[in-house]
Amino acid sequence: MKNLAITIAKTILNGFERHIYLFSEITQSAKHRFEQCQWSQVQVAAKARTDFYDQRVKETLNTLQQDFFISELKDDLWQAVKISYVELLNKHPQPELAESFYNSVFCHLFEREYYHNAYIFVESTFNQLDNIPEASIYTRYDPAQKGLYSTIEEILLNPGFDIPYSDLEKDINTIIYAFRRHAHKTRYKLENLQFDILNFIFYRNKGAYIIGRVISPAGETPFILSILNNEKGALTSDALLTDGETMAIVFGFARAYFFVDCQHPHALIGFLHKLIPHKTRADLYSAIGFHKQGKTQFYRDFLNHLASSDDYFELAAGIKGMVMSVFTLPSYPYVFKIIKDKFSPSKNMTKKDVKGKYRLVKLHDRVGRMADTMEYSEVAFPKNRFSPELLEELTKVASSIIKYEGDLIIIKHLYIERRMIPLNLYLADATDEQISNAIYGYGKAIKQLIAANIFPGDMLLKNFGVTRHGRVIFYDYDEITYMNEVNFRVKPQPVTEEQIYAAEPWYSVDPGDMFPEELATFALANPRYLKAFIHHHPELLKAAFWQQCQKNVADGLFEDVFPYPDNLRFNRLRAAQSKNQLV
Repeated sequence: MKNLAITIAKTILNGFERHIYLFSEITQSAKHRFEQCQWSQVQVAAKARTDFYDQRVKETLNTLQQDFFISELKDDLWQAVKISYVELLNKHPQPELAESFYNSVFCHLFEREYYHNAYIFVESTFNQLDNIPEASIYTRYDPAQKGLYSTIEEILLNPGFDIPYSDLEKDINTIIYAFRRHAHKTRYKLENLQFDILNFIFYRNKGAYIIGRVISPAGETPFILSILNNEKGALTSDALLTDGETMAIVFGFARAYFFVDCQHPHALIGFLHKLIPHKTRADLYSAIGFHKQGKTQFYRDFLNHLASSDDYFELAAGIKGMVMSVFTLPSYPYVFKIIKDKFSPSKNMTKKDVKGKYRLVKLHDRVGRMADTMEYSEVAFPKNRFSPELLEELTKVASSIIKYEGDLIIIKHLYIERRMIPLNLYLADATDEQISNAIYGYGKAIKQLIAANIFPGDMLLKNFGVTRHGRVIFYDYDEITYMNEVNFRVKPQPVTEEQIYAAEPWYSVDPGDMFPEELATFALANPRYLKAFIHHHPELLKAAFWQQCQKNVADGLFEDVFPYPDNLRFNRLRAAQSKNQLV
């Protein structure tokens, strides 16, 4: 049996290592796509890589079924398989990821009753792998040796880009000026400064990011340096981010995943977590493309939180959805979404359709405006932590996916997202200034979604949320579609009395028709909201604007969507630099 256990363990590990090989291969090619401005291929690669994990799990399952004819769980065998697997991970560079892969394979083979630590890695054994040498993932620079200018120059050139900077001297001087202006902890003599720079470039969409920290007597200053391709064969630095909140937004849950070629993700996550403590390890694993590991880490954190809290799950605040039922735990910043058994009559779709919409979002560029979701199956919750009202609601609207096992409530399928304040609730208690800012964010979110080839569908305020950073994010996906599937029309004006006083539209409306001016009636009925919207985004009420955006998407134009505020971009800083003549 021991030999069989070792063989099965090696088969699962082989599947994982094939995943890592292919994942690394497509990740390494991000540099070429960035240098060649292959923006459409960036999107293709991001979609493809997101599915790599599930494909490798499926391949491994097929191999196990064909070679070992697995039909039922044999206790002694599979406990031995786990022990053998742990031994194989003794010097593995990605042990925590390999554990999650093992869990995925096992959970596809066997029933939920076996999902405990005797068979799978509910708890990681990574802490026991003490003999793994600490990975070297960053380079330390001493500016006292070469001077500050030469040190920054070396940092910019070390990635080995195959295209030059358009004006390297200007970039270096602007970066030095930006540090002096924004990073007070770095205002020391050179002999008191050190730079720790990660050895890997972070690529996403049209940007490349150098990430590191400056160490001084005042403490550490984390930073992100944004590099852009000017699409004329040269590079330019675009922004220096030294504020933790801004850096957290760059790694936000509404962004696409980075391409970063690091073979020691545990060490990388540890480094990033020190730089951006606002982000959880689960957030950071997902952000660098290991979204399955992010799910594993999240669930472990969630179990720990349940064990250390005593509040009750309850229905989430806001208007009840017509397709999804949403509940939350007040002490935990997430919501849990389940698909109802029956939808409102106005929703002409199936459960399969809804799942397809969420998958579309998972694969698509979320441009900082669509919340990422974690999809789970067969999730066990302690029944005594559910309020009676919530239990009644879930049983009423989704009985097909709810079952009880002793003290547990099992939900067969759900999505988990970051909790936000529904925009309609936020605006109800907002000041005029807050309304202006939120409505600006609402319109900006719509514009960035349509520029990324996403038509949000239902644009009611209740389908958008406000994050702790004040960003407006879209989170209701059951009616999203691609821009080319919508017909944007000018609403016909009534002429006759019969048309003016008609209770129903007197003109034909086909499936897929959308009249932008109706946003003012249906989504922005409150005069204060409409006034702010017309001030910031009047073009969104005109069909011509939507039609032009539709044409831009069809022509393959990729708009710039920066994950940081415009006021941090170097084009503004350089103007101030020139005016003040500080460098």
